[in-house]
Amino acid sequence: MSLRRIKKLSPRLANQIAAGEVVERPASVIKELVENSIDAQASQIDIEIEAGGTKLMRVRDNGSGVAKEDLPLALSRHATSKIHILDELEAVASLGFRGEALASISSVARLVLTSNNGEEDSAWCARAEGRDMEAEVSPAAHPQGTSVEVRDLFFNTPARRKFLRTEKTEYNRIEDILKKQALSRFDLGFSLKNNQKVVHNWRPASARAEQEKRVAQICGKTFIENSLHVDIEHTGLRLWGWVALPTFSRSQADLQHFFVNGRAIKDKLVSHAIRQAYQDVLYHGRHPAFVLYLELDASVVDVNVHPTKHEVRFRDSRLVHDFLFRSLHKVLADVRPDTSSEAESTSPAMALENIPQQGSIAFRQLQTQSESGVNVGASSSQPQIPVNSYSTAAVAEQVNAYRTLLNSEASAPFVETEASALRANFEEPEKENEVPPLGFAIAQLKGIYILAENAQGLIVVDMHAAHERITYEKMKRAFDEQTVQSQPLLVPQSIAVSEKEADCAEENSTVFSELGFVVERAGPETLVVRQLPVILNQADVETLIRDVLSDLCEYGNSRRIREHINELLGTMACHGSVRANRRLSMAEMNALLRDMEATERSGQCNHGRPTWAAMSLSDLDKLFMRGQ
Repeated sequence: MSLRRIKKLSPRLANQIAAGEVVERPASVIKELVENSIDAQASQIDIEIEAGGTKLMRVRDNGSGVAKEDLPLALSRHATSKIHILDELEAVASLGFRGEALASISSVARLVLTSNNGEEDSAWCARAEGRDMEAEVSPAAHPQGTSVEVRDLFFNTPARRKFLRTEKTEYNRIEDILKKQALSRFDLGFSLKNNQKVVHNWRPASARAEQEKRVAQICGKTFIENSLHVDIEHTGLRLWGWVALPTFSRSQADLQHFFVNGRAIKDKLVSHAIRQAYQDVLYHGRHPAFVLYLELDASVVDVNVHPTKHEVRFRDSRLVHDFLFRSLHKVLADVRPDTSSEAESTSPAMALENIPQQGSIAFRQLQTQSESGVNVGASSSQPQIPVNSYSTAAVAEQVNAYRTLLNSEASAPFVETEASALRANFEEPEKENEVPPLGFAIAQLKGIYILAENAQGLIVVDMHAAHERITYEKMKRAFDEQTVQSQPLLVPQSIAVSEKEADCAEENSTVFSELGFVVERAGPETLVVRQLPVILNQADVETLIRDVLSDLCEYGNSRRIREHINELLGTMACHGSVRANRRLSMAEMNALLRDMEATERSGQCNHGRPTWAAMSLSDLDKLFMRGQ
C-alpha cells in the first residue's frame, strides 16, 4: 500500500469537520447565534423556528451590528472581534470567542447574515450555502442590529440529518437552550416563535420580583414558591440566585441551572459541592433544584476547555468548591420554621421575645428547660440527661440512656397549676406578630402527630421526625465541640494505593489528623492506618480511606469521613428520639415546637423527610367551601 501524501484540507471540509463539534443539532445553532447576539450587546433577541429548526431558524437582535467589510470575515474560520491577543484569551469576558460558529453553520446549511451597524447608509447581507466558502455581499433593508437566517440544516450532509430526532424533540431541545439563555441574562428580552406562533415572550427584568417572575415562568411557580434567595460574597467570589428547599427535591437532576459569569455550565466540581451541601437534608436518591449564578474574575476561570464551552476550569478549584459548599450549607442550615413560612418574617427568638411577659411565663420556662436538656414534664425522680453532656467517647451510652427515658411509659402528670396557666395563655387574644412560627400545641393525634395553632392556621408536626432532627443536631454540635477521641489499632492496617494517591495522602495528612486518623506513608504505593476515631471502630476503614483519597484527588476536598460520622450519629439520634404512640404532655409538645424553631435544618429529619406541614385558614376554608 502506498503512503498518502499530506495535503491541506479545503476550507469547506475543515469547516464541516469543525461543524461536527459545534453543530450537533438545531439547538446547537440557536445557542451559538443567541450567544453572538448577547455579545453584540443586544437588549432584545427574537428567535423564530420552523419544523423543529431543520427547515428554518432565524435569530434577530438590536445589537451593535457588523460592518460591511467585516461580513465575509464573519463567515470565515478563526475570525473574531472578541479576542486579539493572548492576554484577552486568558480572561475571556464574552460568551463566544473562537470564531468558528458562523463558519461551521454555513458549511452545513444555507445561511443569510444581514446586519446594520448604524454607521452606514444601509444594511448589508452576506450569503453562504455550504458549497464554496466565499460569501456574496449585497445591500439590504434592516434596522440597527443583526439577523441570521439558517435554512435546510444538514442539506449537504444527509448522514448527519438521519441522526436528528422528531420535530417535537428538536423543538424541545431548542426551547431548553433558550430557557437557559433567558435565565442567564435577566436584563435582556427574549421571544420564541414556533411555526408562526409566539410561544414565549420574556421582557427584561431588573427588579428581584420581575426576575422571580421569569424564573417562575421557566422553572415553574412551585419552584420559586419553595426556594430561598441567596446572595453571598466572599474573597472575590459572589454566589446569588435561588436554591429549592430540601422538601422540593426531584427524582432527576432536571432542574439544575448553574451559571459562571453568565455562561451556563455543567461541572463535576460544582455538582459535587452542591450535592454535599444538601447531603444532610436530602432524601436518598433525590436531587436538589437550583438556579445559581457564580461571579468571579474572568482571569481565574478558563472557559477555553471544550468547543461547546459547556465546561470550565477554575484556577483555584478548592477555593471555589469550599465557597459553594459553605455558602449553601449555611443557607440550608438556617432554614427554620420562621424562614419557611411566607407569612412569618421574624426569627424564632424574636417571635418569642414579642410574646407579652405576663402571658408567656410558662412557655419561657419550657424553653429554658428544653435548652438546658431537661425533659419537660418528667418527674424529678426520673434521670435527667443534659443535651450538652454528649461527648465523643460516651455518645452511645448517653443515647441508650436517653432512649430509656424517652420510651418510658411513666410520663409525669401535667400539674394542674401549669395546665391552668397554659389554658389562660391560649384563652388570651394574641396578636399575629406575637405568636411563634409553629404556634402553640393544641392536641396530639394518634400518638404520632402534634397539632398546633399559629397565626396563619394549623401546623401538623411529625413528632418523631422533628425530635430526631433536634437530637441529631445537638449530637453533632456536641461532637464538634469535643476533641475527637481516637484509638490506636492493635495491628496497623496496610493499604495498597497508587503513587498519586499516596502523594495526595501525604499532602493532606492534616485532613486525616483533624478527624482522628493517623495515616502514614510506608512506601511509594503503600499507606498504613495506625489510629482511627473511636466512633468509627466498626467502619470499613480501607474503603473509607480510598473514597476520601478519590475525593481529594478529584476535588481537593472530602467530607466522606465527616459524612460517615454523621451517618452514625443520625442512626443513634433516630433510636434516641420519641417513638410513635408515646404520649406527650402539653408542656412537652410546646417545648418540642420551641426546639424546632431554634434548631438548624428542622424542616427535615435525618433521612430528608419533612418534619412539619402547615395549612392556612384559607386552605381550611376551601376544604369546607366556606365563603363560596
